[in-house]
Amino acid sequence: MGTGISVAALALEGNRVFIARRLEGGDLGGKWEFPGGKVEEGESEEEALVREFDEEFSVPVKAGHFVGSGSFEHRGITHTLKGYRIELLSRNFRLREHSEWRWASLEEIECLDFAPSDRTLLPFLKAEIEGRGR
Repeated sequence: MGTGISVAALALEGNRVFIARRLEGGDLGGKWEFPGGKVEEGESEEEALVREFDEEFSVPVKAGHFVGSGSFEHRGITHTLKGYRIELLSRNFRLREHSEWRWASLEEIECLDFAPSDRTLLPFLKAEIEGRGR
């Protein structure tokens, strides 16, 4: 049984955030999300972000600071989704688990078919964007 903790990568470019659309199929097929995934046993949250980006996009990333977390229920189990800032060390994306990616503003995200669990991070992301340049 896993930890019930998942991580979401929040890469910012100006006021826009990196999002990706999951391949069709499965519970969240076709939905947009902040890329990331489950933290595996013996792995730190930062290590999980680096591993997930390698698996999903074949790009190296540098994990940054914690932004905020939300909870969601999946199949009767409560999970925690923790958002972390990341720095993309390459833009040479190879999509393995997604059909497309883009940089989106918070307003655009509000209109997209976005994973409900990832929506829990939007207030923290908004505060992160507005707090930049302090």
